[in-house]
Formats: sequence, C-alpha cells, structure tokens
Amino acid sequence: MSINIDIKLKRASKIYHEGEVVTGLILLQTNSDLKHDGIFLTMEGSVNLQLSSKNVGIFEAFYNSVKPIQLVQYTLDVAPAGKIPSSRIPFEIPFELPLKPRGKKPLYETYHGVFVNIQYLIRCDIKRNFLAKDITPESLQNTRDKVNVPRFCISGRLDSLYCKISEPLKGEVVIEHCEAVIKSIELQLVRVETCGCAEGYSRDATEIQNIQIGEGNVCTNLPIPIYMIFPRLFTCPTLSTSNFKVEFEVNLIIIFEDDYLVTENFPIILSRY
Repeated sequence: MSINIDIKLKRASKIYHEGEVVTGLILLQTNSDLKHDGIFLTMEGSVNLQLSSKNVGIFEAFYNSVKPIQLVQYTLDVAPAGKIPSSRIPFEIPFELPLKPRGKKPLYETYHGVFVNIQYLIRCDIKRNFLAKDITPESLQNTRDKVNVPRFCISGRLDSLYCKISEPLKGEVVIEHCEAVIKSIELQLVRVETCGCAEGYSRDATEIQNIQIGEGNVCTNLPIPIYMIFPRLFTCPTLSTSNFKVEFEVNLIIIFEDDYLVTENFPIILSRY
C-alpha cells in the first residue's frame, strides 16, 4: 500500500499578503483503499535565528533563548475520519486558510539568509490509529595597509540610498586619477544579519552578490554606470525588530594590478513599495 500526497495552491506565484486567503487543493492518490482518522492542514510561519559559530562562546549565557519566533500557526480539519478510495485520478480536497498573524506580530516577508530565515509552509497530516506521520510536499574585503595604497581620487554617486527592491540600484563611478594600474572595479551587495536578545547580539555580514562594473585600467574621467538588480531569493525589505535585524550594504571595491584593494561602504535601505 502506498499513498501520494500533493498540495497545490490556486495562485501559481505562491505569493500572498497579510489578510489574504490561501486557497488550493490537497491531492491524494492511493493504490488501495486507505482508512484514516482525520486529515488536517496546518499553516505555519516562523523566524528562525542561528548564531554564528564564531560567536557561540561569547553568547553561551543566552544561547538557549534564541528560539524560533512563531508568526502564524493555524490548523484546519479538512476531512473527518473515513476512507480514501483507490483511484488513478487523485482524490481532491479543497481548502481555504486565512493568512493572519499570531497575536500582534506583523507578517514579515519570506527571507532565506545565513543566520536569519523567515519561512511559511503548509503541512498536511493524515492521522491513523497506528500511524501519525507528517507529510510535506516538497566576505567582506577591506583595504590593506594604508602605507602600500597608491594615491588616487575616485568620485561617484548613487541615485538613492532608499531603494525599491523591485528596481535596480543605479549610479555612476568616475576614476579621476590613480597612480597605480587598476585591475578591476566591482560592486558587492552585502547583507548584515543581527540576532540575539537583551543579553547580547551576534552580527554577521555575508556577500550575496558581486558584479564587475570595470575591467582593466579604465579611462580616467569617464563615468562608469552602476546598475545592480537585487536578487529576489536573497533580499527582503530592511527589517529591524527586538529580536533580529536584516540590513543591506553596498561595497565599491577597487582592485589594483598587484591585488591590493580598497573598499568604500554604503548602507542602503530596501523597501517593497
């Protein structure tokens, strides 16, 4: 005896906003009649925080307090005890789940980071008297010693430090003069994740995107355009809560021919609208 289960949402994009109703179908297919003690659908949303291993020693006093933050938890009884008939065509069970926060906490956007993860999932549970099983479809570069850095002057601008996540980051860079030969000019997008509690915080930065905007010894006094699209999977609107923060920065990196490099850091704020 085997059973295949799938959850299909009516919205192909799978993008929902707070206050909307999530609708879809549970598809069940078995090669023989299957008795059960009820079918339940659970919607869960949570923020999972993980301390960096390099900071665990510092934060041992509150390590156990960094627990998942529950945003949504809703269970729906979609079918009473009964029998799923065997069929080549999947047995369909429609469902509706309200997307409402638990308590007064807002619903944050889905985000997949290294130390901060915000995710929402729907789980289908088929209860049986002898079995109860969950079935779920499925580095920052800094300048070297200042003594070895050649004399140079670089100017430029960003159109705005307040950026819509759906629009590219724009601006320009101008190499006015430089004593050394330039090997590459790069733009680095960095996310800074801070998590912890009253006893202390862990702050870690990771590179999520790096693009080259200039190759070789570029001409002086020539505006070099900046155009960076924010990656959908690894970015979200800037967040700041009592338990965690997700912030973003842009680094302009100049790499010289001898592999020395200098960087300039620009904190930016991302928003959805």
